[in-house]
Amino acid sequence: MLIAQQKLQENIAEYILYMYQLEDVVRAFQFDTDRLMDQFVLPQLKNPSFETQYREWYGALVKKMINQRLEKSGHLAELNDILVELSYLHNMLINAANDEKYKQLFTTALPFIEEFKERSNLKDKNEIEVMFHAMYMKMLLKLRKKEISNETEQAFDSMRILLAYLSKRYHEMKNGTLNFWNN
Repeated sequence: MLIAQQKLQENIAEYILYMYQLEDVVRAFQFDTDRLMDQFVLPQLKNPSFETQYREWYGALVKKMINQRLEKSGHLAELNDILVELSYLHNMLINAANDEKYKQLFTTALPFIEEFKERSNLKDKNEIEVMFHAMYMKMLLKLRKKEISNETEQAFDSMRILLAYLSKRYHEMKNGTLNFWNN
């Protein structure tokens, strides 16, 4: 809960990946808030005085996922809305704002994005969604202690750097400090 709130304010890309992970955790606990709290949250909770807040937050997350029919797959509507905003910003930075740094980072990452899109059967997804899928896959591979080749690591790095820049610009946009015309 606190981690999600902090990431939402500081790094939107990390927030999305964190929430993707929590969606999978909720599914793994079969939407049972009590089991989720007892076996996942409480063992990690450093300050027991937050238990009620965490229980309410995870309970609300479980309810949202059930209401949005995300029992098997998919992502919360609020996360999809953020992806739409990021896609819009991506297009603005490339086309209208002509952000040269962003364009350079995107040009570097694009071949890897396209390759990942093909290999992962994500043909119906835009570049931003594909990069988040790739970053989530990398996180899962690391959690499973799977080896990642240097070539694949290079691909992930190019996407990570692009998402970091986009995330920075997103927060500037949300704070009203993004100036599209002074790049």
